[in-house]
Amino acid sequence: MSHTAVAVGRDASYREAVELMQQWNVGALPVLEGEGRVVGVVTEADLLPKEEFRQEDPRLPEQLREAVKAAAVLVEDLMSSPAVTIRPQAPLPEAARTMARNAVKQLPVVNDVGLLEGIVSRSDLLKVFLRPDQEIEAEVHRALDELRLPRRIDVTVRDGIAILRGPLRDRSLVPLVARVLRTVEGVVDVRMELGEG
Repeated sequence: MSHTAVAVGRDASYREAVELMQQWNVGALPVLEGEGRVVGVVTEADLLPKEEFRQEDPRLPEQLREAVKAAAVLVEDLMSSPAVTIRPQAPLPEAARTMARNAVKQLPVVNDVGLLEGIVSRSDLLKVFLRPDQEIEAEVHRALDELRLPRRIDVTVRDGIAILRGPLRDRSLVPLVARVLRTVEGVVDVRMELGEG
């Protein structure tokens, strides 16, 4: 999460929103009201209809909504509301699911009363996959210790892929082990080469 989140008020102009997005190289701005409560989000997609409908009138009913946005001059008429947000303590998979389900690229991070604390973007979620293999491997070992698996299982992590080798008598544990290891941040895949031992 980026704790420095650029935001605008409802009464900001179309041009102010474009200028802020360009200046800060962001694709979305949380829209704030009052003491900093998030009431919406304005995105590049919300701003594009002005260019799209510059020379032509909407011809289809589904284009009407976009044409209305094209005529807007204030952020409150452009923004998507209510904003899709997430809490600071939410795990990364929850943020990723929320983004995917709502087809958004950024999520304002808000506290319990809806005040903006930061913003999380797709690139923030992908940074977890840049963790060094040694860090991931250490965390995989801790996860296996919590499962109380035999110490004879060897763990190697290469390019985020956790590879387990060794004996495992109780084969019913394999799905559980795989599921637990996939929760380790930075694990891309889990491969098991486990014998009956």
